[in-house]
Amino acid sequence: MAYWLFKSEPETWSWPMQKKKGAKGEPWSGVRNHQAKLNMMAMKKGDRGFFYHSGEAREIVGIVEVIGEYRPDPTDETGKFGLVVVKAVADLPKPVTLSQAKADPLLAKMTLVTFSRLSVQPVTAEQWAHVCKRGGVKERL
Repeated sequence: MAYWLFKSEPETWSWPMQKKKGAKGEPWSGVRNHQAKLNMMAMKKGDRGFFYHSGEAREIVGIVEVIGEYRPDPTDETGKFGLVVVKAVADLPKPVTLSQAKADPLLAKMTLVTFSRLSVQPVTAEQWAHVCKRGGVKERL
């Protein structure tokens, strides 16, 4: 299993909106960055990701699962970009903020810190476990 981070401005698409979609999930569409596209192309069903609120909040608030692998994005008129489908799995009991990640030696090398503008990014297994621990996740997700 691989791990990822999905960024969204809560005014556009929030964690509560994602949770309301339930088991059917929601297409992660509208990505128009080549590196983010390559990251989504590498995703497999069952991969997990953090749901990150960008903008003013700047915090990891939930965990999602990839339930639909890469396919064309119907919102892209150029036909160059695609999407994956994700569903909400769990809240992070204690959101982990960007400032906490920057101050944490185990998280300071996360793509979230080093290349924060990338909307879909990889997360290492070590980073995943550490964020889950900091966020109060009790079970292995």
